[in-house]
Parts: sequence; C-alpha cells; structure tokens
Amino acid sequence: MKIAFHTLGCKLNFAETSALGKELLSRGHTKVHTGEEADICIINTCSVTDAADHKGRQAIHRIRRQNPHATLIVTGCYAQLKPQEVSNIEGVDIVVGSNEKADIPLLVDNLEKAHPAILTTAHNNIKAFQSAYSKDDRTRCFLKVQDGCDYFCTYCTIPYARGRSRNGSIEDILRQVRQTLSEGAKEIVLTGVNIGDFGKSTGESFIDLLKAIDVVEGEFRVRISSCEPNLLTDEIIEFVACSNHFAPHFHIPLQSGSNEVLQIMHRRYTRELFAERVTHIRRLMPHAFIGVDCMVGVRGETEEYFEDYVRFVESLPVSQLHVFTYSEREGTHMLQMPLVVVSAKERKHRSDIMHRLSGQKLTAFYKQQQGREAVVLWEAKREGDMMAGFTENYVRVQRPYDKAVINTFERITIP
Repeated sequence: MKIAFHTLGCKLNFAETSALGKELLSRGHTKVHTGEEADICIINTCSVTDAADHKGRQAIHRIRRQNPHATLIVTGCYAQLKPQEVSNIEGVDIVVGSNEKADIPLLVDNLEKAHPAILTTAHNNIKAFQSAYSKDDRTRCFLKVQDGCDYFCTYCTIPYARGRSRNGSIEDILRQVRQTLSEGAKEIVLTGVNIGDFGKSTGESFIDLLKAIDVVEGEFRVRISSCEPNLLTDEIIEFVACSNHFAPHFHIPLQSGSNEVLQIMHRRYTRELFAERVTHIRRLMPHAFIGVDCMVGVRGETEEYFEDYVRFVESLPVSQLHVFTYSEREGTHMLQMPLVVVSAKERKHRSDIMHRLSGQKLTAFYKQQQGREAVVLWEAKREGDMMAGFTENYVRVQRPYDKAVINTFERITIP
C-alpha cells in the first residue's frame, strides 16, 4: 500500500515517525510520491499547547482533502491525551495511543479487518519503548534514547501523553549509534522527553551512556538535547569538557527565573542551582553554546515575579532563549490552584520582552565567537549560491556552495 506520513512537534516525534516508516517499508509498503493519493495517511501529532492541537486539527482536515479515499490514522500526544476529540474530527478513521503506536505496522498489514476505532491505554500504563532515529538531512541524526517523564510539573501534560520515564539499554543504543554512522551521519543528537533521567528502566545512568558513546570509533560528534538542570550534574559537564565526541552545546530548561514561580510549577531546582550550572559550564568551556527554555505568563506569575525573572535572565551568560508562552492545558494541576491569571495580552507582552532579550544574547554570543578557530560540519541544503553549517558550539556559518564538502568537517576561522 502507498503510505503518507505527516509529523508535527518535537524531534522525538520525527524520530518515531522515521522508525515507523522504516518498519512499514521493510514489509513491502511504499511511501507515497508527490502528487499521488495515498492508501493510508499516518499523522503523528503534538499537544504541548492549544496551538499544537489546532495545528493537528488543521493537518487532519488538509490531509483528508488531499486523500479523500485513504484510511487516516492519527497517533502522537494529541491522540493519547484527547482520543475521543480526535476521533470526532471528520475524516479520522483510527486513533492510536502512545502504547499502541508500536503496533501500527501490524495494524496496517491487517487494515482490511479494521473498523473506525480508538486504540489507547491510560497514561499510567504506557510502558512500550520504541528505539528510533531520524535524519533531517544527510548530516544530522536525532536518536531517541529515552521517553516519558515522572516529574508532573503543574502546567504540563507530557507525562499523561507519554507515560512514565523509560529507556532503551546502552547496548541497544550503541547498536543504533553505529547504524547511523554506517549510514553516513556525522552528527548525532541524543533526544528524549527527560533525557537526564535515562536509566530508570535498565538500572543504568545517563553518564554511563555518554561514556559508552564516547569510545565509539569514527569521525562524528554528539549533541545532548534538553537536560533538566537538576540532572545536568557537574560530572556530566566535566565529562563533556574533555570528551572525544561531545560538543560544547547545552540546552537547559529554566522555565522561570523566579523561585516563587518555580515552586508553583513544581520544578525540582532553584534559580541559584541553575546559575551554578551555567557558571560551571562557562568556567570549563568559555565558548560553549547554552540555550535556555523560558516560559512566560503562567498562572501565579505576578508582574513583580516577572520583572525579577527578567533581571535574573539578563544576568546569565547564556547564548539564546527559547521562549514559550503559557497555554492552559486541561487536566493539569495548575488549573486547580488559586493563582493570579495572566491575560492573553500580557502573556504576549512578556513573550515579546523575552524574545528581544534572546536576540540581544545571541548577538552578543556571535560577536564573542568572531576570529575563533572552530570546526564546521557543512550541510546539504543550498541557499542560493551559498551553503551553511554549524560549528561544534552551534555557530551558524556560510560558504559558497560546493557539493563536494557536504557532510564533511572543516576547520575555519569564524568570520
């Protein structure tokens, strides 16, 4: 059968769709070509915000119009959190939850027996872990090493959408690392929902995983995706500083620079601990890229708390902010708390302030890198007569397009 895939949301979703696609193709099915109508459409959704749900509904309507006779299967976080709502969208045939996602290949093989249905389990029974990786081009591979979260922050639905923390074994992940390298990948990004919690289901640890990957032979580098500040230990930071393959690149969720708001969120650290982590990275790796997740407008974020938050972020020697505007999510504990509600207009205002601050941070970081020697990995995408790549500390640089240098490392002086 001809199958079309559509993925929304995080790199974890893209890795899972890629793994699903590989499995279906290995069974003799084919990926639909541009302009063809599919027999089956699989939509892997996100549900991190109301906007993500809206994009999911839009994708379903658009894909149904493009493929009026196809069987439409919806999976992912939106499908797990709101299966009945998704099933009521006109054109949806089958809704598949997080646990059942691994069974989609069998479902496709036996689709002539299937009827419109909802196939999901409760979030506390989501136990399946699917190894997965995907490439966004010939250069970079996103490798899933962990899934789920045990934290249950008051604003977040991810533990309900993805279940408890679980992971593959180091042995299995090393096989996938070698597989991606054999396919030509030069950069591997380790991804997960709460990646620093790796090891819960195998009795191993995140630092054990990093050390095992670091002794794999080959010319490649590894980036660590978002890691909670309470799990980004001094040992991990010190290891990255002297490792063979790991890039000086960190992505750390702050979410708020107010200790009072962090407590409302049920985050597991203080801003003082966060600042210590950033200081330790800067001490060992002065030119490291440090990206920070910042949320604005949550319930309980008074004007005073937000101003304190901004002052704290201004003081941090970080490289860029990833700003998220709070979205009220059904079923979260925050909605039950008697807190000040920030208006939609004020949330946008606060988001604009943080975006401007992010731009200032990134400009300052790039200026600091000028004249430094670095190693860039050139990517395949052509941009007019130019091509781009990223240095080990995530500085984007360009050069005249040359097909011969795609997916190769080059030592340069950052302009």
